[in-house]
This record gives sequence, C-alpha cells and structure tokens, in this order.
Amino acid sequence: MDIKEIVRALRGTWWVPLLGLLLGGLVAMGITLAATPVYTSHTQLFVSTTDSSTTSDVFQGNQFAEKRIASYAELLTSRELASRVVAEMDLDVTPDQLASKIAADPVAGTVVLDVSVTDESAQRAQLMAAGVAGEFIKAVEELETPAGSAASPVKVTVFGVADLPGSPSAPRPALNIALGAVLGLLVGAATSIVRAKLDRSVKDPEEAAELAGAPVIAVILRDDELKNDHHIEPHSTSRSAEAFRQLQTNLQFLDVDSPPRVLMVSSAVPAEGKTTVAVNLALSLADAGQRVVILEADLRRPRVTSYLGLVAGAGLTNILTGQARIEDVEQFYGDSGLVVIGAGPVAPNPAQLLASGSMGALLDELRKTYDYVILDAPPLLPVADATGLAVLADGVLLSVRHGSTTKDQLARTRSTLDRVGARTVGTVLNIVPVRDEVSSTYGYDHDYAPVARPATAG
Repeated sequence: MDIKEIVRALRGTWWVPLLGLLLGGLVAMGITLAATPVYTSHTQLFVSTTDSSTTSDVFQGNQFAEKRIASYAELLTSRELASRVVAEMDLDVTPDQLASKIAADPVAGTVVLDVSVTDESAQRAQLMAAGVAGEFIKAVEELETPAGSAASPVKVTVFGVADLPGSPSAPRPALNIALGAVLGLLVGAATSIVRAKLDRSVKDPEEAAELAGAPVIAVILRDDELKNDHHIEPHSTSRSAEAFRQLQTNLQFLDVDSPPRVLMVSSAVPAEGKTTVAVNLALSLADAGQRVVILEADLRRPRVTSYLGLVAGAGLTNILTGQARIEDVEQFYGDSGLVVIGAGPVAPNPAQLLASGSMGALLDELRKTYDYVILDAPPLLPVADATGLAVLADGVLLSVRHGSTTKDQLARTRSTLDRVGARTVGTVLNIVPVRDEVSSTYGYDHDYAPVARPATAG
C-alpha cells in the first residue's frame, strides 16, 4: 500500500485507532491499579586496590579493578551471595527470590557499581540493599585474598549508603497509561491498514471506472430521504438531488452526436441501489423537460411502482405476450410527466421475454415517442435476464455500491457485458458515506443552498 492508500484507510476507519487508544489506556490503567507497588533502594560500591604507593601502582590498580567490575556485577546477583544475605539477616525469602530482586550495573569507565534491591516494602528494600553490600564486601575479601596472605589487594567501599525510597518505583501510572494508549493507537492503526488491505470492496471512483470499463459519471451520497422514500422531491436542493442532476447532465453529454436514449440501469448483485438510481435518473430527466418512460424490467423483484406509489397490476409482461398495448398499462407519476410501465404479472421465463424480439420491437416503438427510455433491469451476475436485455439497449449504466460491491464482482460484470457486446456508458458510485474522502473530493461536503432574499417590491 502507498501513502495515499494508508491515509485513506485511516480516514475511513478513524474510529478504530481512537478505540485502540482508549482501550489501550484503560487496559494499562487496570493493570497499573491491580499491580502491587514495589520500592527500590540504591547503593553504590567503589572498588580499589590496597597497593597504591606510587602513581604507577594506582594506575595499574585501577585497570585491575575495571577488569574485575563485570565479574563483581555477576557475583552481586548470584545465588551464593543471596544465600549469605538470607542467612545473615534471617530473611523470610529464598535465595533465588532475593537474587531476582537484586540488580547490579557497572558505571562505564569507572570502578563504581550501582546496586539496587527491589521489594514490596521500602524499609525491607533498604535493609536488603545494606545487607547485600555488606556480604559482598566480605565475599570479595575472601575471594581476592591470596593463599598465605593476610590481606586482600582489592578493597570494596560503600560509596553511597542504601537509601530509603519515598515513593514506589513501579508501577508508574502516568507512564504506563501513556505507553498503553500509544500501543493501543498503533494496534488500532495497524488494524485499520490491514483491514483496508484485505478489503476487496470498491471505494475509489478511479478504481470503479477501471474495473467497470466506463467513467464514474455520478457519486451518490448515503441519504436518509432516499433510504426511506427511494426518490427525491421535485426542486429539492439536497446533495442527492444535485448528484442526480449531475448524473442527468453528464448522461446527456456522454456522446453529443448519438447519446444513449435507451438506457439499462443494472448492478453486479442485488441491494446495490440500481432501482433508486433508475427512478431518480428518470425523474431528473423529466424535470429537465425530457420525455421519459421508465420500464420495470426486473421481472423477478420489481420495485419501481412501489417506490413511486403506483399500482402494480398489468404491465410489461402483458405487452410482451400480446395481451395489452402500451397505452393500456402506462401510468403517470404526478405532474412530472414521467411515464411508468410496471412489470406486470409474474412470468415463468423472464430471461427469454427480456431478450425476445417483442422486447426489441417495444423499445423501438418507445424510442420514437420518448427522448429517454430507462430500463430498471435485474442484477447481472445472479441471473441471465439482464444480459440479453443489455444487447437491446443503447448503453448500460452500472450502479456500484461503495464498500459493498467487490472488485471481483465488478470485474465479472464487465466481462459479462463485454461477452455479449453490450456498451457500458457510465458508472454510478452509490451510497457513499458522507464522511468518506470521496465526498470531499467531489465537493459534496460543501453546502450551496439558495440564500433567502427579500421579495422585490412591485
């Protein structure tokens, strides 16, 4: 993924990193509150040699002590030294437990050892640190005293007396919560990016155009009005209404010399908003003064008449079977001038009817009377009904649902149409979330409603 895709993924699911931030902080807070406070007492030990009569002896003694420092650090955290401290101080812990509480770090370039002891009690941590220092001095004296000699050439001195800690060394609430929140944020961001990487749905207009083989000529935002009523009111200034007007305008100028007049509206699979697109495109064309008829060509699940509140009785199937004429079944939607032909009774062979010569003759007849013939067709992948109908139409308009239609489905839809020689004239990216990046790209995040003006006196 490139930077642009990563940014789009994070913007599209901004709430996931935010949720990770909150959960990470809460988990860290819970762990911090449940943890038992511990205290750390510190002491410092200075290592030197006893033979320092000359400057040369001092220098050699320091080199000797520096070489010993790493070994002494290991000795301080050993089980043997811990056993001596437990025995000497009569502690109620095992040598292994005490050894795990001790930390020793040589100060680089010096002969100083930083020693710390951590315990749940501040006083006991101080006593243990003092005991460790005392027993370590004895152990070094034993180990470094040569055989037959009465004194050790190495001297260990307590340079910093074990302190009494005034506050717990762990847990550290502010740091833990901050680290938990940052970790949660990173996990949330990674989740968003991985999710976007694995997401096969179509969200980008350029990608939709490439897969469909036709330009995106409209972007329709998710709209409660469309969700409930499925059609926009005349003269509406909503974003969806403006989007359908742009679709109507773009459609008229797709091919100035021979614009598609018989237009089939379909989608890859059901629930992609194809009927809503067909209905509102027809209404927008009629509102622009065009003579428009819309056919309910989805004979399996007709929706046009119900969306427009018309009667679902005789219709297309009656015409195709010779039982009725156009004027017998056509209905008018309000004062818009839009003519609607419903699906009619259920047909046992919808694919054959839609691809029949009767259907071709009907479209030729409607072409003579109307400027635009809109066909609300079935989805292309589940059934073969729309494939034969696409050949009879001047062009196909595909409805692609943002975040739902997959890349594979759209690619297969294009292959289906190409196989029969149908022409896809445009793509509609449908039901786009208002907060999506596509919305701002197309300017739909800006409102441009008319400003109220005083009436002109006359």
